[in-house]
Amino acid sequence: MNHRFSAVLMIASTFTAGQVTTTPVSASSPAGQSVAEARKEIVEKPTQYAGYNLLAMALVRRAQETSDPAYYTQAEDALKKSLALVPDNFDTEKIKVSILLGEHQYPAALEEAKALNKRVPDDVMVYGLLSDANIELGNYGDAENSAQWMLNLRPGNLPALTRAAHLRALFGDAEGAYELMDLAYQSTPPTEAGERAWILTQMGHLRFASGDTTTAEKLLLQALTAFPGCPDALGNLAQLRVAQKRYGDAVVLLQQRYQSAPRAGNLYELAEALQLVGRADDAKRNFIEFETKALLESGNKDNSDRELVFYYADHVGQPAQALKVAELEYAWRRDVYTLDAYAWALHLNGRDMEARKQIETALAVGIRDAKLFRHAGVIALKSGDRAAGERYLKQSADLNTLDAEQARSILAGLVPEPAR
Repeated sequence: MNHRFSAVLMIASTFTAGQVTTTPVSASSPAGQSVAEARKEIVEKPTQYAGYNLLAMALVRRAQETSDPAYYTQAEDALKKSLALVPDNFDTEKIKVSILLGEHQYPAALEEAKALNKRVPDDVMVYGLLSDANIELGNYGDAENSAQWMLNLRPGNLPALTRAAHLRALFGDAEGAYELMDLAYQSTPPTEAGERAWILTQMGHLRFASGDTTTAEKLLLQALTAFPGCPDALGNLAQLRVAQKRYGDAVVLLQQRYQSAPRAGNLYELAEALQLVGRADDAKRNFIEFETKALLESGNKDNSDRELVFYYADHVGQPAQALKVAELEYAWRRDVYTLDAYAWALHLNGRDMEARKQIETALAVGIRDAKLFRHAGVIALKSGDRAAGERYLKQSADLNTLDAEQARSILAGLVPEPAR
């Protein structure tokens, strides 16, 4: 892949959502305000389909804020009313794909987006939907091509900026990704508080991953000022606190995130933080609750299977179960994080040559991630390639997060090779 974009690209506020049980819409959040405004427009113009489309999109954003799938159901109801007023309208069909993406129905979303692209080949946002689905499935070349088409059709359009940034980060160009995110932030109106908070969070994540914890912290706190309680910002700030060994602060942040977005994956990270702070009983209780929730989700596309793989692999010593779950995800998506989880499960089941193939396929995309590098290093060492193992572990050690610290510990524990 070339991984070069010929000019300014585009934006993707495609948050992922899990499963919870609350359904009321709070007007205090950015999406909650949009829901209220859309409902007001429907009351004023009940025979116009546009209001129902606005309501559907606001409900999708609300689902992203809260991880509550009930909002997707409400969004689907709004689209039914839109289609009743104007059957087969193109804008409504695009929103249907956004709902599929939010529900993690990536294969279905990709097929629907392809059909819309054939119907209207020059629609910019359909290419955005294609890019989103392909990123999640691991089809990075197709995702890049779709993002480039967005640029070709409308140079400088705002939605291309964050998609390009996301792709550049995956391809290992953290600085280029940050520059595009910064441009997206400067181009986003102050009234779009939720969007600005999301962009600031991504900028903070990129700075943290590059080792600039001071700037990362400022950006994440700025995101939380723009959108107090933003789950994504809370989670990223918690990761930074773990790297700073401020484990108690990380626990508080992750508790706040889980209260507003109680999906299983968020509970898993909270349990890990409780373990780090020495609250073993609380950690165990939360891990057990996580497993229960994650297993209930496991049959759906919107699940916490990757976290479940690492739970079985790293916390309860059940490698066979870890591999079983990893194989379920690998059967339908091949993004870098799924390949990593699958490789780690293969490794723990003694299948290191297969594991190495999968982890190196993930790293070939260009991603620079301390966890993936650490896993690659351990797998290479186990398969007998010390040079590659040390190289990967050093790449991990040069980054932030707890995984980098673990990589340094593994390197320090390696027995020196005998002099020749």
